[in-house]
Amino acid sequence: MIRRFDLVIVGMGSAGMVAAEFASTLGVKVAAVERGRLGGDCLWTGCVPSKALLASAKVAHHMRTAAEFGIEPVEPEIDLAKVFERIRGVQAKIASTDDSPARFADDLGIELIDGTARLVSSGALEVDGERIEARFILLCTGSRPAEPPIPGLAEAGFLTSESIWDVERPPRSMVILGAGPIALEMAQGFQRLGVRVTLLEREDGILPRDEPELCERLIERLRAEGVDLRLGLEADRVTVEDGRKVVHAGGERFAAEEIVVAVGRRPNVEGLGLEEAGVETNRRGIVVDDAMATSLDGVYAAGDVAGRWLFTHAAGYEGVRAVRNMFFPGSSSGDYAVPWCTFTDPELANAGLTVSDARERFGDRKVEVHRHALAHSDRARADGADDGLMIVVTHKGKVVGAHLLCERAGELIGELALAIDQGIKLADVGSMIHVYPTLGTEVGRIGAEATFEAAKKYRFLVRSKA
Repeated sequence: MIRRFDLVIVGMGSAGMVAAEFASTLGVKVAAVERGRLGGDCLWTGCVPSKALLASAKVAHHMRTAAEFGIEPVEPEIDLAKVFERIRGVQAKIASTDDSPARFADDLGIELIDGTARLVSSGALEVDGERIEARFILLCTGSRPAEPPIPGLAEAGFLTSESIWDVERPPRSMVILGAGPIALEMAQGFQRLGVRVTLLEREDGILPRDEPELCERLIERLRAEGVDLRLGLEADRVTVEDGRKVVHAGGERFAAEEIVVAVGRRPNVEGLGLEEAGVETNRRGIVVDDAMATSLDGVYAAGDVAGRWLFTHAAGYEGVRAVRNMFFPGSSSGDYAVPWCTFTDPELANAGLTVSDARERFGDRKVEVHRHALAHSDRARADGADDGLMIVVTHKGKVVGAHLLCERAGELIGELALAIDQGIKLADVGSMIHVYPTLGTEVGRIGAEATFEAAKKYRFLVRSKA
């Protein structure tokens, strides 16, 4: 007997889980196929373990720098095994509550199917040989770490952002290849926890989509904390010498207990039967349109496998967008703005266009750049974090880009991302009253400063009677 559903979701990571939860509210019959654990990369190898690591690392950093707050500093005694034990505890708590199979099956009515799916046609797939039919199919199979073809790397062995959380004893020294968000977060986190970290990046900068001025400041911060961050060095080969792994790059040797590869991600498209079924793919993953629909009628894709924005929050949004367009055609269309954040300390959050991108699009004279240092922020001073910088880019007064390097930047960027998405003027952001004393006050102050500057043009209309 063939089982039939209105929607079958393949992959229960960030995109799949949010899509399933939304679909359950529509009163349609939904099944979800997962070959591993619910939660996907975010819970088991990405956001959750990395942020739990960074939380422990920040505590250690505050202990060392306590003198800045009038408290006697102390060098912390760090047991990395216990840090990893805490990380797994956080994961287990989430897995047993919000991401638990019982919640999706019992509370939301999703039929969970354990197995490996393969697409057969626009309305059918097979799970370990069993045929399942559906009105719509949503592919959310995610991505995995890319593995560079460096001679000797495979023979020496290495860790990735996935496998590093499974080690019994974290290494005491590591060479990280890459300088993307994952690499930078791990570099600072492990360095603060007493691991000697060298980071090698073949390009001349970090985070190519982010505002360069803020990236330079972040580089300085990481180096000041002891991360040996090298730019413009491409690994030539890897050897093993005296029990240590050695990365050879640019004529130099970098030896450590372990190598961590963080040079990007690859979409999980293998084994899905995409080519045979007629689903178009490219090097980034499954090709989708603005509705998240693939080239095969009734089949959609969302999240990392769709190759657009490789962020958990974007994956969840795309999952819902796909379901909306399945059952309410055309309800979600057009471009969508996605802010992002690298959760180093300080955090680096971005939305919209960089300064150079805006000038290239609109012309130099039609772009205004508003820089706001936190040196005069009362809250930043009180928190001992007044070295931050906010940059807002406007065109004809409207916010088109926002870039923040400061404490809680990921929390602050949402207001400016909304302004970009809705075409709101910076002056209107400044006209809203922000709670004092917060760093959000400074977002409002940027808008206020822009308003004050514009007001100078009309001083001739006001006459002093003093």
